[in-house]
Amino acid sequence: MALNLIMLGPPGAGKGTQAERFAKGRGIPKISTGDILRDAVKAGTPLGLRAKAIMDRGELVSDDVMIGIIRERLDRADVAPGFILDGFPRTVAQAAALDTIMTGRDALIVVDIAVPEGELVRRLASRLICESCGLNFEGEAAARETCQRCGGKLKQRVDDNVAVVRERLRVYHRNTEPLIDYYRARPTFRSIDGAQPPEQVAAALVAAIDAVANQGSAA
Repeated sequence: MALNLIMLGPPGAGKGTQAERFAKGRGIPKISTGDILRDAVKAGTPLGLRAKAIMDRGELVSDDVMIGIIRERLDRADVAPGFILDGFPRTVAQAAALDTIMTGRDALIVVDIAVPEGELVRRLASRLICESCGLNFEGEAAARETCQRCGGKLKQRVDDNVAVVRERLRVYHRNTEPLIDYYRARPTFRSIDGAQPPEQVAAALVAAIDAVANQGSAA
């Protein structure tokens, strides 16, 4: 059974970090919308050029463009053993399109990382990012002055002040949280406590995914 995964959760839940860690551990690609948009633009694909024109105008990339780019990415050979999607789907329309793309493939396992809003605000408002490579630093790691990966300078993201953080969370609740209702009734949906220390979140994530995968193998 291929491990086809979706990571859901609000900004600051740690889903990107946990997705990358799990993907490396299982040898499957982590597919983030930001990465595939950059790759598509760099490769000069028709969809990539269309996305670039939209982003150059300062507009959000539309559902149909994102869906097309995801469809292209999931047609590559490296996703045969599975994949983990981070940042897609963001809307119910994208989720419905993904279901169509997944026709004939193993089922999607959906994990929501749940974190109380107060904790999310605290995390995001204290988070730093490397100017050079974009690596995020939270908690004790944010006390550093330079990036442990590349040595670049750390700074606060412009969208990580408290007022902007609260607005980002309002946008999440309005646009993306309905995805949880879309997926909740599926036997492949799990929710885990993301307010725990990262190591415990990682363990809970592995346990939840393996439980669903084993359930599917036994079916």
